[in-house]
Amino acid sequence: MAKRQSFFILFITVVVIFLFLAFESKEVEGGLNGNGWRNARATFYGDMKGGETMQGACGYGNLFQQGYGLETAALSTALFNKGSTCGACFQLMCVNVPKWCNPGQVITITATNFCPPDYSKTVDIWCNPPQRHFDLSMPMFLKIAKYKAGVVPVVYKRVNCHKKGGLKFEIKGNPYWILVLVFNVGGVGDVVNVKIKGSKTGWLQMGRNWGQNWQTSMQLAGQTLSFQVQTSDGRWAQSNNVVPANWQFGQTFEAKNNF
Repeated sequence: MAKRQSFFILFITVVVIFLFLAFESKEVEGGLNGNGWRNARATFYGDMKGGETMQGACGYGNLFQQGYGLETAALSTALFNKGSTCGACFQLMCVNVPKWCNPGQVITITATNFCPPDYSKTVDIWCNPPQRHFDLSMPMFLKIAKYKAGVVPVVYKRVNCHKKGGLKFEIKGNPYWILVLVFNVGGVGDVVNVKIKGSKTGWLQMGRNWGQNWQTSMQLAGQTLSFQVQTSDGRWAQSNNVVPANWQFGQTFEAKNNF
């Protein structure tokens, strides 16, 4: 009898696992035959005007002024990757809840912020590890789902970012420490390496400070500045003499090239 019960429990367990995997496969496809789509969930913040459009965990400033607008999202811990995903672009579509989804609607967003985990709660902890979650601006959420849903299952995939104009560099810091925000990055969008060159120096390696802010302690005041930027797909873009010698802290400069 004990052997039969053990076999029955094992059989039920295998069936449950099989059904779970089948459901996951169906959800990933989301009617699009896979193509790299993965499962996540999405919520929204703010109001129709955007709400939180200023400084976030990626270091971007005013998202409207920097060209990102409302087509942005805060990412959960599992997706944010300690800030290295900042600038990456994703497509999202609501799936599996016809009552709440706007069928066939796909949005493209740029990762500009972090959705922090909340370990004080035991339910609806959407941004806690290991969950994949996107916190969208309200206008972007309403393109794919109904307001009353609040939270919906989505499928997502990485896509190339299509930005207008060239790479942009905002110079911050002080005479002894330069902090450069790299934004408006096309291609895969997320920057993994930055080098800076003064008109009196060779190429100098910069270090990630936070988000897409890169730093150096080299004193470069009064020098024309050039940059080498590498994205996560290994591609490099070199922008020569982007910043004139009379640059000041707080200024932003646009290169002629992009990915």
